[in-house]
Amino acid sequence: MSDEADRRAEIAAGLDDVRRRIATAAASAGRDPSEVTLVVVTKFFPASDVRLLAELGVTDVGENRHPEAGDKLALCTDLGLRWHFIGSLQSNKAAAVASYADVVESVDRAKLVTPLQRGAHERSDPVDVLLQVSLDPPGHDGRSGADAADLAVLADAVEAASMLRLRGLMAVAPLDEDPQEAFARLAAIRADFVGERPDATWLSAGMSSDLEAAIEAGATHVRVGSAILGARPRIE
Repeated sequence: MSDEADRRAEIAAGLDDVRRRIATAAASAGRDPSEVTLVVVTKFFPASDVRLLAELGVTDVGENRHPEAGDKLALCTDLGLRWHFIGSLQSNKAAAVASYADVVESVDRAKLVTPLQRGAHERSDPVDVLLQVSLDPPGHDGRSGADAADLAVLADAVEAASMLRLRGLMAVAPLDEDPQEAFARLAAIRADFVGERPDATWLSAGMSSDLEAAIEAGATHVRVGSAILGARPRIE
């Protein structure tokens, strides 16, 4: 087999396993697996892997570094994929990200809204936005995401931007906590949020190690990288 054929087989095997995990978790939660969108995280992996993923039926890919994300998308524009920006977003890069990302999942402060809106005007369609909510306790080192109490104000700011479309919430389970407990809190936050904004039903949560707990808590999108693509290439 060629190197490309070997790589395709490797990715296909990982993809099949993750799809089985999603189906099993959804069934256990009494949900239809079609309710869960798989976002394959391609950070540090080459555009050739993105092409193989598209051949294997993947529709959504995630990136969390600019400009790597934009450069990779430029090599894959013919694939018709939905590109999610899932990383921490700097305000001075937000406009550039909004010019190419179909979904921005990491909006955690109002300061990002104006540059996102500016960048989105370079597109024909609005950018789908998820608000990142923190599941970490206050004062936690490396904490990212908005406080649940601040979501309403942040959501108002996004909804006031004509080229941004509020879709729902995103969160990451803290490393030092049982993901079931963290995602149970997220489910409660989401219930309150959707009660006020019934169209914002997306919930992006769960990664390679905890996607089952996220699906049990109602995740509509899971972000999986290493379980499909393997260990990330070392970047010097």
